[in-house]
Amino acid sequence: MKNRTRVSHAALLLFAVTAHAHAAQDEGSLAGAVTDAAGKPIDNATVRVQNASGAAIDETKTDAAGHYDIAHVKPGTYAIVVTAPGFASGNSVATTTAGVASASSFSLAKSDTLDVQVNAKRLDHARNGLLPETGSSVYRFSQADIDTLPAGQNTPLNQVLLQAPGVASDSYGQLHVRGDHANLQYRIDGVTIPEPISGFGQSLDTRIIDQMNLLTGALPAQYGYRTAGVVDIRTKTGDSGNGGSIDVFGGSHETLKTSADVFGSQGPFSYYFSGSLGVNNLGIENPTSSANAIHDHTRQGDAFGYMSYIINPLTRVSLMFGTTSNQFEIPNTPGLQPAFTLNGHNTFDSSQLNETQSELNNFAVVALQGTNGGALDYQVALFTRYTRTQFNPDPVGDLLFNGVASQDFHSNSANGVQADSTWRLNDSHTIRAGVFFQQEHAVFNDSVDVFAADANGNQLSDQPFTIKDSSSKTGYLYSAYVQDEWKITSKLTLNYGLRYDKMDEYVSASQLSPRVGLVYALTPATTLHAGYARYFTPPAFELLSGSTISRFDGTTNQSPSSQNDPVQPERSHYFDLGVTQRLGSNVTIGLDAYYKKSTNLLDEGQFGSALIYTPFNYRYGHVYGLEFTANYKQDNVSAYMNLAYSRAQGKQIDSAQFNFDPAELAYINSHWVYLDHDQRITASFGGAYDFGRTTFTFDSIMGSGLRSGFANIDHLPFYTQINLGVIHHFNQPLLGKFDARFLVINALNRIYELRDGSGIGVGAPQYGPRFAVYAGVTKHF
Repeated sequence: MKNRTRVSHAALLLFAVTAHAHAAQDEGSLAGAVTDAAGKPIDNATVRVQNASGAAIDETKTDAAGHYDIAHVKPGTYAIVVTAPGFASGNSVATTTAGVASASSFSLAKSDTLDVQVNAKRLDHARNGLLPETGSSVYRFSQADIDTLPAGQNTPLNQVLLQAPGVASDSYGQLHVRGDHANLQYRIDGVTIPEPISGFGQSLDTRIIDQMNLLTGALPAQYGYRTAGVVDIRTKTGDSGNGGSIDVFGGSHETLKTSADVFGSQGPFSYYFSGSLGVNNLGIENPTSSANAIHDHTRQGDAFGYMSYIINPLTRVSLMFGTTSNQFEIPNTPGLQPAFTLNGHNTFDSSQLNETQSELNNFAVVALQGTNGGALDYQVALFTRYTRTQFNPDPVGDLLFNGVASQDFHSNSANGVQADSTWRLNDSHTIRAGVFFQQEHAVFNDSVDVFAADANGNQLSDQPFTIKDSSSKTGYLYSAYVQDEWKITSKLTLNYGLRYDKMDEYVSASQLSPRVGLVYALTPATTLHAGYARYFTPPAFELLSGSTISRFDGTTNQSPSSQNDPVQPERSHYFDLGVTQRLGSNVTIGLDAYYKKSTNLLDEGQFGSALIYTPFNYRYGHVYGLEFTANYKQDNVSAYMNLAYSRAQGKQIDSAQFNFDPAELAYINSHWVYLDHDQRITASFGGAYDFGRTTFTFDSIMGSGLRSGFANIDHLPFYTQINLGVIHHFNQPLLGKFDARFLVINALNRIYELRDGSGIGVGAPQYGPRFAVYAGVTKHF
C-alpha cells in the first residue's frame, strides 16, 4: 500500500511540472531598464502593465540598477506606464509572444514642476515654523472659510475678523480685540507690515488670503509692539499650478466692484497678482438712521503682487508689494444749525457740506528665506511702507458749523529690516531668535482757517484768517528676542524667552520683557494653555504730531487746556489661561480667560474734523475678560459661535490733555472710567449647509453697545446684525466653472448705532448698515 502511494504522488508531481512548462511556453514576459536623461538608473520606479481597456494586469518596482522584470504575460499588446518621484511619467506599447521576453526601456525626464512644488512646500513649512503659537490663543480662517461667508472674498478684512472671538466692531471699520483700542499687528508671510494712518479704508484685500490666523493672549517673544492681536496672513501663491478668477460684485447703494487674480509658475519662478476697483454710496457709516447716507460716495482700489524664485531646493527669494488708494466723501447730517458767522452770514444747509478725505497706502517686501533641510531655518526681510492721508474741509460750511476749516495732510514713510531664525537644537529644544529695526519719518502739513475769539471761545470777528501748522519728525524702533520651545514630555511644551524693545521717537524708552507659555495635552481630546507676557507698546508714530498748540490761542481752534505732556509707551503685564475640548469628532469648544494690568495705557480718540485718530495715555489701566468659542463640522453642515465678556478701564489721563474738556479731564483724573471702546458682551455666530452644488450660509454679530456719554458713564443699546447668503457652483459645458452668489446684509433691518457722537474722544454718530441686497459672479479659469 505504501509503495503504491509513493508512485501516485510522484506521478502527480510529474504531471504538475509538465503542465507548468507547457503554460510557460504559452506565455511571454516583459523586461527592461528605467534611467534618467543622463543614463543613470532610477530605482523604486513603478512599472505598470495595462490591457487594451486600461485595466492594470500587473505591476512591479525597479531594482537598484533600474531593472524590472514581469513574467507570465499572456501574448498580446499592452501599454507600459512608468512613474517615479521627481520625474515625468513615461509610457510605451509592447507586444508579447509566447515563450519570448519582450524588452522595453525608458528614459524619464526630470519633472521641474514637481520638484518646485516639493521645494516650495518644504520652504513654506520652514517659514511657518518661524512663528510659534505656544501659550497664545489662536483662531484660524482658511480660504474655504472665507469663501463660505455670505459675501465671500468681497467681505472686507475687518468684517472677516469680526467672526473671531473677542473682536468688537467700531466706526470707520475699526476693530477692538480683547478691550484694546486697535493695537493690531499685521504680518504677511511672516513679515510685519507697518500700519497705515487712517482707520476706515481697508489696506489689505481679503482675496489674497490662503490662510489667516488671529493670535491673541500672552504671545511668544517673537511678537512685539502691537500685541492686542496678531493677524498672520499666508498669501495665495502660484506654486501649485496656473489659474485665476474674475469677479463682479454689486447691489445696494450703487455698489459695483470688479476684481481679478491670476497665479502660476514657470520652473522655479511662481507668482500671484490680484486687484480690485469699486465704487459705492456708503463708504463711511451713515451718521443718521436713514436707509441711505447723504454725500457718502467712495472710490476704492487696491492691488497686490507676490513673486518668488527658488534659487536652490533650500533657498528662496520673494518679492511682495501692495497698494491701496481710497477716496471718501464725509457723510452729512441734515438740519444742523451753524454756530458761527462768516462775512455777516450764518445760514448753511448742513446736508450740502462737502468734506472729503483721500488715503494712499503702499508697501513692499523683499525676503530671503531658507533652510538647511534639518536644524536651521531663517528669513531675512527688507520692507518699506508709505502712507498718506489728506482731509479737505468745506471751506465755508466748516467755518460756520465748527469755527475751523482745516486742510490736513499727514504722511509717513517707514523702512526697516526683520530677521527671524529657528535652530532645532535637539528633539526637545527649538531655539528661535530674531531682530527688528524700523525707521519712520512723519510729515504734518495743515492749513487751518479760524476766527479770532476771546478766552471763552466766543467769536470776535466774522473774518477768518489762516494759520499754517507744519512739522516733521523721524523716529526709530529697535528690538531683539530669543526663546526656547522646550518639549518637556510628549504632552507638555514650554516656550520661554526674552524680548528687548527700544523706541527713540517723541520720547525715548526701552524695556526687557519676559515671556512664557505652556501647552499641556491633558488627554487626546483636552488641551490646556497658559501664558504670561510683559508688553511694551509704543504709541502709533504716524498719528503723533509735533504741533505747537499755543499758536491757536485767541482763535476758535484754541484748545480747552494748555497741558500737552508727551504720549508714552504702554507697559503691561498680561496673563492668559485657556482650555480646548473636542467633543467627539465633530465639535470643538474652547474657554479662555485673560487679565491685563497697564501703566500708561494707550487709547486713541477723534478730536478734530479729520477722520484721523490721536493717541493719549491713561496713567493706570486694566482689562480683563472671558471668551467662549465652539465649532461644529459634519459632512455638509458647519457652524460656529463665539461669545466674549470684557471690561476695559482707565484712570488719570497723563498725556495730550489739551484735547479734553476740563470738567471731563478732572473727572477722569479722580475716577476709574470705562474706555470708549469697552463693550461688555460681544458675540458672533454663523454656519453653512451644502445641498448639492448650492451652499446656504449666514453670519451674525452682536454687541451690548460701546460706551457713550460724559466720561463714558453710559453705553449704547444692544445690537445685532444677521447676514444671509446663497452660493451656487456652476460647471457648464461652454462657460466652465463659475460661482454665483446672492446675499442680504442686515436681513432683519435692525437700526442700531455704533456711536452716538458722545464719549471720550468720539466724533460724529455712526449707524450700522441697513437692509441691503448684493449679488456677485466669480469665473474661475
